[in-house]
Amino acid sequence: MKPLIFALAALGLALLHSQCSPDKAGAADAPGGKKLVVMIAGSPSHGPGQHEHNAGILLLKKCLEQGAGTQVEIKHHLNGGWPPADELAKADTVVIYADGGGRHPALQEDRLAQLDKEMKRGCGFATIHYAVEPTIEKGQKEFLDWMGGCFEINWSVNPHWQAEFKEFPAHPVASGVKPFGTLDEWYFFMRFREGMKGVTPILSSAAPESTMSRPDGHHSGNPHVRASVARGDKQHVAWASENAGGGRGFGFTGGHFHQGWANGDQRKLVLNAILWTAKAEVPAAGVASTVTDEDMKANLDLKPGQGLPEKAKKAK
Repeated sequence: MKPLIFALAALGLALLHSQCSPDKAGAADAPGGKKLVVMIAGSPSHGPGQHEHNAGILLLKKCLEQGAGTQVEIKHHLNGGWPPADELAKADTVVIYADGGGRHPALQEDRLAQLDKEMKRGCGFATIHYAVEPTIEKGQKEFLDWMGGCFEINWSVNPHWQAEFKEFPAHPVASGVKPFGTLDEWYFFMRFREGMKGVTPILSSAAPESTMSRPDGHHSGNPHVRASVARGDKQHVAWASENAGGGRGFGFTGGHFHQGWANGDQRKLVLNAILWTAKAEVPAAGVASTVTDEDMKANLDLKPGQGLPEKAKKAK
């Protein structure tokens, strides 16, 4: 009897350790102990050089492999493709760069429920640009749970403006990032969790009065945001969150213009964030990467006026 009792006790201790280990979020690590990053690009949208979801995801993937390839394995899905359930079950973080609102890929079919299952075990969640916007009726509650904030119509706004980022918090996502500024469609006046619970603003800048030049509308203005801009409040356009389920979230409202990814500090911040949400170690100097002109032109969607070389068009 004693050998059987000892064997059962050992098995119980092993199971307890596997459930309580702080390095596990409920998913099996990718091969070699790497974190699994699942990246989802939405379908083509907008004009040339704008909302380049496919090219943007592939560029960020290349840069993440370049600067942190020893820590992560990356699976990517283009043109609105959705990962299979077994892949999501192993993901350490899910990154979405796509159109939002009713077209948001996470709001289709039963995908919110699929993601919620993974978030509850501690999977990370990051969205880029329009993908920070669910709908109030569907997705807003989940997005607040998963990343601490989101775009809300008739509250948040989406003007184009030159934002200058001069100060950063002492947070891993900001590791190695130096002051920078870019012209982008920086959404701001997000709907955040009450009291900003668990939320750390990462990029903040006071928006100029020119951002309020449009009449009030779903995405353009309202009395609340106008008063905030008039006061000179700093507007948070990127943020990180610690979530109740143990997961981590990140929202980044820039990324309208593909050219923005040529800015090394913008790129570094987002690469850092992807690592952080996956619970991988962010280097003290941030994720290093370089891109060439050829990298920036690679994988652009076929759009009228895109200016792609003829041979590139044929190759696609």
